[in-house]
Amino acid sequence: MWGLLAVFGSAVCYGVASVFQAIGARRAPDSGRTVGPRILVRALRQGPFVAGVALDGGGFVFQLIALRSLPLFLVQAGQASNLAVTAVVAVPILAARLNGRQWAAVAGVCAGLALLSASAGDENPVPPGPWFGFGLLVSVLALTALGLAVGKTGSRARPAILGSVAGLGFGITALAARGLTDWSPAYLVRDPAAWSLAVGGVIGFLFFTGGLNSGSVTVVSAAVVVTETVVPAVVGVLVLGDHARHGFVPVAVVGFVLAVLGALLLAGSDDPTSGHPSPESRPALAER
Repeated sequence: MWGLLAVFGSAVCYGVASVFQAIGARRAPDSGRTVGPRILVRALRQGPFVAGVALDGGGFVFQLIALRSLPLFLVQAGQASNLAVTAVVAVPILAARLNGRQWAAVAGVCAGLALLSASAGDENPVPPGPWFGFGLLVSVLALTALGLAVGKTGSRARPAILGSVAGLGFGITALAARGLTDWSPAYLVRDPAAWSLAVGGVIGFLFFTGGLNSGSVTVVSAAVVVTETVVPAVVGVLVLGDHARHGFVPVAVVGFVLAVLGALLLAGSDDPTSGHPSPESRPALAER
């Protein structure tokens, strides 16, 4: 029960954070074609963006708690559900209006999470061995190089690619947190999985911000949803021993598909952060 509460707490924190980060990123001066640390410096000068960062920190703590007791496919589907939270929160904060399809997507996400919660078995981690941490570290360094290279281009696919890189970075963070078996400081400084966790979170945050600054929130969010949800879930089942309760595999599959499709439908809908802004938020969205 505590793990499930942590999943929902994480989704709420991340979902509300996305609204504030979108406002803050759009207030920041345009960075042109370059994605790098400077874009974070500019965004962090905006109050709403800082509030979003604080909420992200809370969401990450809840996510770590959930990963200690629940399978990755449930925890990551919970992360995808933060889009539903973003859509609902945008209604009072940004005076956005959700259409019938968007409300149906929110209901689908909620139904999918309910099915996943009912079908998930206890975490049954398989010790992955040292190769797992080294593999994550190599992957996250390769993603960093890819994101920096794409950030220098003017390709129309840039926001989607940056979102995909960000999602994979967040996914590596979840996998690294799940793979850690000893959280003592003396062990963490020597474990490549711990370094992968830290670097994955940083590049995920960096390239997500770059995507928000250069393109539609919906495009970036959709890319993040797919990569940070599906990839870790598959690795969790194939490598880390995640499983559903006996006889509940079909329920888990249906729940996962509902949650992800609902999130993707929300990501592909009209951007709730660019709907009908209230007078207070109108200056923040004037650029878009």
